[in-house]
Amino acid sequence: MEGSGIIRLQALSAKPGSSLAWLLVLLFCLAQHAWGAGGAVEVRRLGLSKVAENTLLTVVLDRAATPRVSSREVSGKPQLVVDFPGARSGRLPNHLQGDEMLVQQVLTETASPGGGVRIIMDLFPEKPFTYWKQTRPGAGGQFLFILGLKPDPQARPVQARVLPSAEPEPAPTAPPRGELRESETLTEPSAPGDEGGYQEPASNAAPGSFAELRRLMPKAARLLQGLEAEGWAVSESNRYDRPGRRFSRDFILTNRKYPELVVKIAYLPANVPNTPNIDIIMLSTENHAGEAATEYRGLRQWSFAKIKQKYEDIGDFFDDALKPLRVKLREETKSVALRDAAVFQNFLKLACPDNPQVADQVMNHVRAKVSPRFEGVQFTVSENPLTILNLVDFLYVKIYYLETPSGGGQ
Repeated sequence: MEGSGIIRLQALSAKPGSSLAWLLVLLFCLAQHAWGAGGAVEVRRLGLSKVAENTLLTVVLDRAATPRVSSREVSGKPQLVVDFPGARSGRLPNHLQGDEMLVQQVLTETASPGGGVRIIMDLFPEKPFTYWKQTRPGAGGQFLFILGLKPDPQARPVQARVLPSAEPEPAPTAPPRGELRESETLTEPSAPGDEGGYQEPASNAAPGSFAELRRLMPKAARLLQGLEAEGWAVSESNRYDRPGRRFSRDFILTNRKYPELVVKIAYLPANVPNTPNIDIIMLSTENHAGEAATEYRGLRQWSFAKIKQKYEDIGDFFDDALKPLRVKLREETKSVALRDAAVFQNFLKLACPDNPQVADQVMNHVRAKVSPRFEGVQFTVSENPLTILNLVDFLYVKIYYLETPSGGGQ
């Protein structure tokens, strides 16, 4: 798929002015897969299989996602429910036969487009079990969410407990190496003794808590303490990479007082000796709702094929579709930032305590008149810590910290 897109770019490069436009649209379409990209995950296919004593529900996704997994009892029938809120449905079967051990059958429910996908596993009564869950890369850029069930006489029959660390080998379709993503409800797995591999140290801090964030990011401790004091709460926490390699983390913070704002945090530990850990903390207006924001998010999901169906030239797509919406978004998110100016100013003062002028510089850029002639701009406001102000679409400020691995950040 990527190869054909590149061939098209080369073929169209003969048309004056089209080479740059195609390059821009390639970067634009690839950007949706980056951190912070909008759009709903697509649940493409699913299957049920047996590997030794384990029953595996394998769900094929277009990108990494961790669904909600819960147990319940309906009319005396125990069930395990896997929810993908807001997900799109691919070619999913309505019914799958069970394994005659733990699972009687698997049913799928799909709400209206964009309303979510629910997978219901009807279980045999009085069959206690434990379960584990993983998200791994699959073939062709897809991802596999794997839910594994294993009989366990010690577990409670209906409310199954999560298996902590003794995870069996996943289905053969899963690659032997790749990214591991666990829900924060899982007990932290023990890292294997690979020589030279990264091992996250033990800690009493609860996963997904501000205490854990401060332990991971000591240079950002003052900012994190301020966010917690202002009422920000961790609403989502994810872990990536295989145990014994790297434990990249991301966190999403929300605050009821500021529904249009969100704080996104990424922790990227050093993977080779003598390199720093990288902490990224972003205060963004991307939760801003409205007609322009909804339409813009939808356009971010368009494929090359769909763009070519609607527009003869890629430059027209940028000029006629994206540029007007970006102008509106800059105006609307500017109003949000000015309305919540105290939040942005305090965030920047805590993030850059040695550069008190950074907050004023950022707000001066925010107050500047939005020009419909330009696509927007990003400003480097500070170099220590690196501070970026984005005025392209959804307004945000992003802070980068470098941590020495020997410090408290690991």
